[in-house]
Amino acid sequence: MGWSSDPGLEPVECIAWDAHRGPVFALTTSLYGDLWSGSEGGVIKVWYGEGIEKSLALQREEKRKTSSLVERSFIDLRAMVSDGGASPLPAVDVKLLLSDNSRSKVWSAGYLSLALWDSCTKELLKVINVDGQVDTRYDILSSQDYGYEAKQNLFSSPRREKARSPVGFFQRSRNALIGAADAVRRVAAKAGFGDDSQRIEALAMSIDGMIWTGSANGCLAQWDGSGNRLQEFQHHSCSVQSIFSFGIRIWVGYMDGTIQLLNLEGNLLGGWIAHSSPVLSMSVGGSYIFTLAGHGGIRGWNLSSPGPIDNIMRSTLIEAEALYKKFEYMKVLVGSWNVGQEKASYESLRAWLKLLTPEVGLVVVGLQEVDMGAGFLAMSAAKETVGLEGSPNGDWWLDAIGQQLKGYSFERVGSRQMAGLLVCIWVKTHLKQFIGDIDSAAVACGLGRAIGNKGAVGLRMRIRDRSICFVNCHFAAHMEAVSRRNEDFDHVFRTMTFAASSSGIMTTSVTGSTGQLFRGTNGSRMPELSDTDMIVFLGDLNYRIYDISYDDAMSLVSQRCFDWLKYNDQLRVEMRSGRVFQGLREGDFKFPPTYKFEKHTADLAGYDASEKRRIPAWCDRILYRDSRVSSGNECSLDCPVVSSISLYDSCMEATDSDHKPIKCVFNLDIAYADKQIMRQKYGELISSNNKVVHLLQGLEAFPEVNINNTDIILQDRNPSAMKFQNRSMKATACFEIIGQAPNLSSTHFSAFPTWLKVSPSIGVISPGQTVEVTLQHRDLRGQQNYNDSPLDILPGGATQQKAATLLAKITGVYSTVAKYYEIHVQHQNSRSTLPSRGFNFGDRLF
Repeated sequence: MGWSSDPGLEPVECIAWDAHRGPVFALTTSLYGDLWSGSEGGVIKVWYGEGIEKSLALQREEKRKTSSLVERSFIDLRAMVSDGGASPLPAVDVKLLLSDNSRSKVWSAGYLSLALWDSCTKELLKVINVDGQVDTRYDILSSQDYGYEAKQNLFSSPRREKARSPVGFFQRSRNALIGAADAVRRVAAKAGFGDDSQRIEALAMSIDGMIWTGSANGCLAQWDGSGNRLQEFQHHSCSVQSIFSFGIRIWVGYMDGTIQLLNLEGNLLGGWIAHSSPVLSMSVGGSYIFTLAGHGGIRGWNLSSPGPIDNIMRSTLIEAEALYKKFEYMKVLVGSWNVGQEKASYESLRAWLKLLTPEVGLVVVGLQEVDMGAGFLAMSAAKETVGLEGSPNGDWWLDAIGQQLKGYSFERVGSRQMAGLLVCIWVKTHLKQFIGDIDSAAVACGLGRAIGNKGAVGLRMRIRDRSICFVNCHFAAHMEAVSRRNEDFDHVFRTMTFAASSSGIMTTSVTGSTGQLFRGTNGSRMPELSDTDMIVFLGDLNYRIYDISYDDAMSLVSQRCFDWLKYNDQLRVEMRSGRVFQGLREGDFKFPPTYKFEKHTADLAGYDASEKRRIPAWCDRILYRDSRVSSGNECSLDCPVVSSISLYDSCMEATDSDHKPIKCVFNLDIAYADKQIMRQKYGELISSNNKVVHLLQGLEAFPEVNINNTDIILQDRNPSAMKFQNRSMKATACFEIIGQAPNLSSTHFSAFPTWLKVSPSIGVISPGQTVEVTLQHRDLRGQQNYNDSPLDILPGGATQQKAATLLAKITGVYSTVAKYYEIHVQHQNSRSTLPSRGFNFGDRLF
């Protein structure tokens, strides 16, 4: 679909047509005004710019007719390069398209490969993999897809008969087999059956003509215009989501919301946490770059960031902190229960989750052993590999807890199940608007670190823009397995990685350029669980009690003498030694050990009396860490979450399992910035601070550039040159040569004529330097235009005289403010006797 974009007016749909059977993943406009679109299965179509331009020029009542014509005015590139059903293009989704206007090429990117095309002739130049190796394998088209893609195009010339490939029968069979096997691999990667960290996520071109790709492993690769992989950079471990180049800087957005700045050589200039979710896209306007996050938030950053303006604004905003600093108080109920594959009674649930105060705004429940058994665990592990979760028992528990909380106006906002582990969160309805970015994660600690009978599931969320995480754990069992339990915690803490914000409640955030600075510039990252304002671990941690017999333990428990038992509690011993749960703490408790009980037997008489005579233990625990570095820290924007415990107890009335459920009520003080007030203050400061105003005005200035010749006459195919001279000795200039539409009143298309070659069409002009640009007539004999007639051939074989007006766009490096110079180009064939005409020259400032 296309919309008009007249300044000051509401966008109006001006054209629409059916382009693909599936989703349109990527679009780009080539140097010559053609629209390229990428879709599923490696399908790329080129829609002629002339056809779209003519459709836009027609009256409204004729739109439907022209849309029908545009639908068929395309070239199907995959069908064009296929031979007998085999294609050199991988049969994977075309995720990205990029027009290299400096070399008249278009790049297309799949999951693990790139293809280069000639944007004028539409010829496939090469297919390369992410490592830079030329890919010569063939993928097989199904007969259905092949027949569809070969559909006749009305605006293009009939497809000429392709010469039979010289590849022999056996070689073609070999290619087909390899291609089929490779297709399975690619489909598996596409569907998420394997985590291929090299998959391409972003594609961009910098002002010096270099191509940049970003991968899921955080790697950035630099390519030249011919598809040669030059360098690789690793400045961050998270997946790259977007790349944008402006001036002499490259901006990179990552999955975790980080933005990094690089120079054209790939060196890291700085970075910060820009959003709480993935940075999906970037666009520039004025002196700002705007970033779009996964939760819908948009933020603007000065193109000179990080720099003097940021330092001034940051210090000034800190001084005005009292104007926009706010506090939120709430209580959070956290409960944990190893349910032993049982379903609880209504009475047990009511006793466990009874809300003691209406101030409870959040309820977090962690369950262990919701389902067990070898068959179930194997099936669960298989489901995890394809992103599936859940079980009938898990659904029962979610419904039962939801019914228990429904009367208190709670709504479930997130859940995650892996095998027998289930964590879920409910929030009061009136607080729902302040909750966002619900992310989930799971780590298996069972057999081979692959089976989920032991492990952890986590939910991370934002409350008033503060990150709080809840991790439900089930660690290794048995008295002697202390080291294994410690290892389970370490494995969970270091490897738990949260998914992108793709579900749950999303909140919109639109703020000024005030992000959290990214610590370190070497690309190192702490574990994700350490990067939260508060974290709570809950679950059946399975720590037992050292050096005591069953009889002695039962005697102390029956007398409620817990001090000696607590001192020899394995978890407390290991925490005192710094071997596990480092930096976390636990509230004081006075409840008896929660394991092991005979089912349906009440009070202390229910402890295990079987032949195994298991020693009672506090297997079920809740530990936490907030934002405080020391106990004396008060809640502030620098220490945003401070918590205390008002209740830490077990529920002895519940007899449905061999464990007793536990619960803990946290009192949370959350400091946050009122974004609306903060934005207003930011706007006042940026317009009233004289130093900032002066710096912003300086960013919009650009060097004076002289062009020695704006009246170019080409003879035959002889090249002609013009020189761009940067007269400034301090500032860098950027230039781009673009095509000017022949009729600006009827269309917004701006394209080069197909007969003209300009090299380079973009570039950087250093202070005091001169750059030479070459213009040359392109030989298009034998090629056809969109009206199916040979290009520019006059009667008798003479080539007609051609003329075009181009625009040279000159900008600085920190603003989109530009100066445009008109460049008039005329081509004369040596046999032509047509007189040349004069030109009027001028420049325009936008």
